[in-house]
Amino acid sequence: MSSLSFLKNINSFRAKVPRLCGVRRLCSEDCGEEKKGLILGIYEGENEEPVFTKAASKFNDHLSGKLFELVKRAGSDLRRGQARIFNNIDKEFWSIAVVGLGKEKLGYSEMEAIDEGMEAVREAAGMGAQVLKREGVTRILVEGLGHPEQAAEGSALALWRYQENRSRQHWKVIPTLELFDDCDAESFQRGLFKAESQNLARRLSDTPANQMTPLHFAQETVNELCPCGIKVMVHDKDWIEIKKLNAFLTVARGSCEPPVVVEISYCGAPQDQKPVLMIGKGITFDSGGLCLKKCDGMDRFRADMSGAAAVIAAIRAASALSLPINIEAVIPLCENMPSGMAMKCGDVVMGMNGKSIMITDTDNEGRLVLADALIYGQNTYKPRLIIDVASLTPGVRAALGSAASGVFCNSQTMWSQVRKAGVITGDRVWRMPLWKFFTKKVTHFRSHDVNNKGLGHGSACLGAAFLNEFVDCVDWIHFDTTGVGFKSEHKVYPYLTKGRMTGRPTRTLIQLLYQLSCPSEGQRKLE
Repeated sequence: MSSLSFLKNINSFRAKVPRLCGVRRLCSEDCGEEKKGLILGIYEGENEEPVFTKAASKFNDHLSGKLFELVKRAGSDLRRGQARIFNNIDKEFWSIAVVGLGKEKLGYSEMEAIDEGMEAVREAAGMGAQVLKREGVTRILVEGLGHPEQAAEGSALALWRYQENRSRQHWKVIPTLELFDDCDAESFQRGLFKAESQNLARRLSDTPANQMTPLHFAQETVNELCPCGIKVMVHDKDWIEIKKLNAFLTVARGSCEPPVVVEISYCGAPQDQKPVLMIGKGITFDSGGLCLKKCDGMDRFRADMSGAAAVIAAIRAASALSLPINIEAVIPLCENMPSGMAMKCGDVVMGMNGKSIMITDTDNEGRLVLADALIYGQNTYKPRLIIDVASLTPGVRAALGSAASGVFCNSQTMWSQVRKAGVITGDRVWRMPLWKFFTKKVTHFRSHDVNNKGLGHGSACLGAAFLNEFVDCVDWIHFDTTGVGFKSEHKVYPYLTKGRMTGRPTRTLIQLLYQLSCPSEGQRKLE
């Protein structure tokens, strides 16, 4: 795709959808005089001598070496991800943030399964954007730092805030972002859009459950995707009953909020090309049902639909980037609540493929909802690949924490693509076993075909083994995002706000779709 056509697509898309970040950007008229800030990079040099990036070096020459002297006078080297602010040293800029990029020429690390150079740029740009925001800057110029796309991602993700429920007069100004002294505007714009898509997933996940019911989520999907020319169909309870999605209905009946199934169709390739089927878990609030969760921390399970949010955000990105691929998505939406109508431990329901399912744990509702969606999607669309995204089990969080999404895959080729996407985006993945050992733990029962809890430990593997019983002979990728899709509990990623939802793994999904749709172009542009 040419730079001109790419920018044309982005601009036309933004004209149709003015709220890409999930928060309204306040203009300079709302807050007085515009204050400009600048982010420049510096590498760790030998003998404690700062090594500027090309843009920083040019700006230092513009200041007759003043920036170099100030950095040296400030003391020790700026380490990776650190930032230092200098005010009133240039007439054009209110504040200048010099950010540490670590050692020069960082690249792919086999042990870390990440491109450290790209991740260093995200961290540096994110930290620079945050400190400039605290200085009251309303317009931030970011140099490319060697990777303009990643600089845009880090800074845009770092600036996002969820403030929809604050009084308007208390809203914080979200600075605008622009590229400084770099000709690769296409990469910078692409990075901005990928970050804005993740910010959409963050907003959907962070919205309180009473404001993001299944119907509200369906309406948000229509609002975000229909202006992009993406087909969205919303199905009510009558349709669900006609289609006999019984396992899904069993979960939904515990709540007075009606269940909804959203179908999404993006056609970027010829119609005869088999689509990629994407399925996102859409439990808009998970109390655990009769197997009630602990009260402390239950509020974060408003984001149990983070898988669905990531799928929607990724499809919107695919449309804006005009990816030559066909995507079909099935999003089952409901709440898991305790009531007189709620499913009970020991209940047996029939899946769409005729397999009987015993409900041993009502808090394992996600796999019931996904089972029907998997069968319906396969029967309807005959996909070439299935990707499902779900905050499914606490086991993957115990194993991986917030470091990576747990991925189960029945294809070595597809796993290689997923791993590559995680390396490029910095939102890592880790392959978990899909062994017959775990299949036996969920299927070897005399009274029923499949059990929604299984026997023994390894809940993440048991959950994937359960879902595998509802996947036919087709390539399948299952993302278990329980550790990454909820709140950012620790300041591991400087560009993700602690205590807010992460929107992960949206950018990894976008990158994966890019690789699947145009592999040679994706390798050239995004690696």
